[in-house]
Amino acid sequence: MNTDFSKIYINGAWKSGSGDRSIKNINPFNQEDILEIKPALKQDLDDAYKAAELAQVKWAKELPQVKRALLEKAVQIMDEQKEIFTDWLVKESGSTVFKAEAEYRAAMNVLKEAATFPYRMEGKILPSQTPGKENRVYREPLGVVGVISPWNFPLHLAMRSIASAIATGNSVVIKPATETPVTGGLIFASLFEAAGAPKGLVNTVVGRGSEIGDDMVTHKTPRLISFTGSTEVGRRIGKLAGGELKKTALELGGNNVFIVLEDADIEQAAESAVFGKFYHQGQICMAINRIFVHSSIYDQFAERFIEKAKELKYGNPAEADTKVGPLINRGQVDRILEDVNESVKQGAELRLGGKADGNVLEPTVLTGVTNDMPIAVNEIFGPAAALISFDSEEEVIEMANAMPYGLSGAVHSSSIEHATLVAHEIHTGMIHVNDQPVNEEPHMPFGGEKDSGIGRFNGEWALEEFTTVKWVSVQHNRRNYGPFFKS
Repeated sequence: MNTDFSKIYINGAWKSGSGDRSIKNINPFNQEDILEIKPALKQDLDDAYKAAELAQVKWAKELPQVKRALLEKAVQIMDEQKEIFTDWLVKESGSTVFKAEAEYRAAMNVLKEAATFPYRMEGKILPSQTPGKENRVYREPLGVVGVISPWNFPLHLAMRSIASAIATGNSVVIKPATETPVTGGLIFASLFEAAGAPKGLVNTVVGRGSEIGDDMVTHKTPRLISFTGSTEVGRRIGKLAGGELKKTALELGGNNVFIVLEDADIEQAAESAVFGKFYHQGQICMAINRIFVHSSIYDQFAERFIEKAKELKYGNPAEADTKVGPLINRGQVDRILEDVNESVKQGAELRLGGKADGNVLEPTVLTGVTNDMPIAVNEIFGPAAALISFDSEEEVIEMANAMPYGLSGAVHSSSIEHATLVAHEIHTGMIHVNDQPVNEEPHMPFGGEKDSGIGRFNGEWALEEFTTVKWVSVQHNRRNYGPFFKS
């Protein structure tokens, strides 16, 4: 694999972007410059899309074993070059060693699942209302897919679109977040180049959203835009894509709930909540945003939750025992602290943390939170937990559904069936009983409702997203058009 990530990748060649103002790739923990990249401008993006369009025509016609072989080779290379992937996740995205290892495995599992897709491009033969006619439905690739990847889980969340697109006969142009240009984009160019991908099949353009963001969506070539990121940006992408009649797969923000019912196992629930809140510093679309606890066990749960949160080591993500590393930049730290401080002014009690050293925010816990405080209303996307009390299931269901998001969630109870009934009442794309909301499996549908996005990733649902169907009817016998030809 090529490990010089200072250039963009178009049509099988590493080249400098046309922009003059370099993009600096900065380690979020120690603020050291990792590398500089001359960014892509509109002409570079156009070149990438044109290369992808030419490559896709040939790639779509390749035999399924050829497509599968490319993906299997990529799996082999990832296995052999694991340290390249995990090291870059630590230094570029602020991942702890634990998170980098987990994200690497998740990306690998997505790639393995996608390798099965070439043999799952199933069609159908259906009856016809016309005598002598046979109806055939073929599943076909869309064409070129534009992938806009996020900075929080860049390797995993980009892989689920890139691998699915390639496996189903599409080509891709990737635009990674400028905070993670390598793990969200350039590392895929290197991986698939090493695996033997045809020129133009995989292209990566690193550029500022203000310079190429809109063109990434509105360019005439891509038929699907796959985006993972904020709801605000997702709305704009959806609007731009809709104006061009393009498909979108949008995985957006979340305000995920964690509900602890009166009969829950407090120890299990507290442990589950600490993981779901503080894993990767809470910078996960599925991370817990609001922890609802029945008033009868609220104080007991809060004590156990705080005790467990106190045990989390925070700081340098490169140290193997660190559980909470840095946020991606100082702006995120300041935004979260503002919500924490304003919520305290409104009556919440700061029980743990509330301070930052550089981009490292201590694990922070607030109790006495109400559903209308900033720490509950806003998507926190950081290591600050809000504990909210409730008295009845009707009340907690109403509060859970009050926000415009619906991505993931969790319900804890000693009665699995009871918890499942409550889970059904929460308007969300995914929810988990006696677990936490940060779950993804490569064969299960991943996606949200309401402001959390549209579309589904993974497994057979990814096959639907990254393909289209064509109806071909075959008239075996001469058709009688009835009185049309009678005078």
